[in-house]
Amino acid sequence: MAYSNEDMAGSYSVSFPKGFDYGPEGEGEGESGGALQEQKPRILLMGLRRSGKSSIQKVVFHKVSPNETLFLESTNKIVKEDVTNCSFFVYHVWDLPGHLEYFDSTFDPEMIFGGCCALIFVIDAQDDYMDALTKLHITVSRVYKMNPKIKFEVFIHKVDGLSDDHKIEAQRDIHQRATEDLVDAGLENIHLSFYLTSIYDHSIFEAFSKVVQKLIPQLPTLENLLDIFISNSGIEKAFLFDVVSKVYIATDSTPVDMQSYELCCDMIDVVLDVSCIYGEDEEVQLSTDRIKEDNGSSQMSSVIKLNNGTVMYLREVTKFLALVCILREDSFDKRGLIDFNFWNFRQGIEDVFALRNKKVLENGDVAINGVKEGP
Repeated sequence: MAYSNEDMAGSYSVSFPKGFDYGPEGEGEGESGGALQEQKPRILLMGLRRSGKSSIQKVVFHKVSPNETLFLESTNKIVKEDVTNCSFFVYHVWDLPGHLEYFDSTFDPEMIFGGCCALIFVIDAQDDYMDALTKLHITVSRVYKMNPKIKFEVFIHKVDGLSDDHKIEAQRDIHQRATEDLVDAGLENIHLSFYLTSIYDHSIFEAFSKVVQKLIPQLPTLENLLDIFISNSGIEKAFLFDVVSKVYIATDSTPVDMQSYELCCDMIDVVLDVSCIYGEDEEVQLSTDRIKEDNGSSQMSSVIKLNNGTVMYLREVTKFLALVCILREDSFDKRGLIDFNFWNFRQGIEDVFALRNKKVLENGDVAINGVKEGP
């Protein structure tokens, strides 16, 4: 892997109006801040004990090494993670211990499940999962009655220790059994999404990305903006990343290749690690630079050239959001065109969330009906 040498100075930051992103800067105070606060989605992590729920949370949101999760103790109480101070998309993640019964008189199930947007049920694929399927069916059937709008996601976890054939067979068997149980109970209208995951590769980030995308009402608009951007810039693939969690909140309509996604994640790690090491006032010769804009603000930019003639191009969108593009080296010769199209894309992103925040402040409605096109 070869790097182009350009100047770099500083970590991720950009002068954007307050209220642009989902983070604390946009929450404000008083009634306006309360309105935004209420819009935070809540994601629940459920499953049997030792299924890997806490490890997922630590790896995705706390940057804990997968090997270090081997020493985590079992969760004995509900752990509430407020993904606010570090992420572009603000939401809550609750880790629910597997040994507790949440539908008896000890708990208030309406409080736990009533306002939840997504429920992730983690199944240990290396263990006998019959008990897990039983608990999955009980949980889904009861939660659906309280909250019909909730999205049910099933992580078939710890598949790193299984062969490819065993992975496919486990997914097929779990999918078939879980679906048949719902049909037998007259709940065939409930949709379950299944993902093969492991904390030892990028599959857990890919799965979490799919879950988070379902909670973003502006997703169709973001995907449309990305399609327009890549079609007019000679780009093969583009991801819109939350740089802290490496969850991509949107991508273009072309199929996602796992290897490309892994390369983009690794590029983000490189850029952030270098930025943290050298700080804002240092200058080093590496693959990153600062692009000065007309309004006086600056943006992080990074270029990595691979040996196979592929170029990876990263542009900062906001403090916590970055666009990572994959393109051929001859297409990158038109960098001026790409940068101009990126500016229009960034303006479109700004309009999308400016409209979103305006609607939240007015009536609490987060639906997006339109977006202003860039010049």
